[in-house]
Amino acid sequence: MDWLESMNRVAGYMEEHLTERVSYGAMARMTGCSVYEFSRIFSFMTGMSLSEYIRRRRLSQAVFDLQAGERVVDVGLKYGYDSPTAFARAFRELHGVSPTEARKPETRLKTYPPISFQFT
Repeated sequence: MDWLESMNRVAGYMEEHLTERVSYGAMARMTGCSVYEFSRIFSFMTGMSLSEYIRRRRLSQAVFDLQAGERVVDVGLKYGYDSPTAFARAFRELHGVSPTEARKPETRLKTYPPISFQFT
């Protein structure tokens, strides 16, 4: 398996585990690197840390859950936040609005699509 294919497998792993604890060790093993090396390579390739990417993806998915009518507290817990306050703070920091405001159809939000790696 080549490097590009293993990085895309890692991206798939992250998407499958957005509502769970994501194992940095498992992702590093998929690429044949140490956790330290993998984290550095990921940051170099994407321009953001691994934890920042996962946070952005979780909060992007949270938008869809909120707009589907799920309760704020349930969405926060689903994506690993210990309290509605912590979730609301992180949500506002990324999107610029509260989770409740995000439900309004006219609200403009930033969402981050799943990453994929390719040579161009």
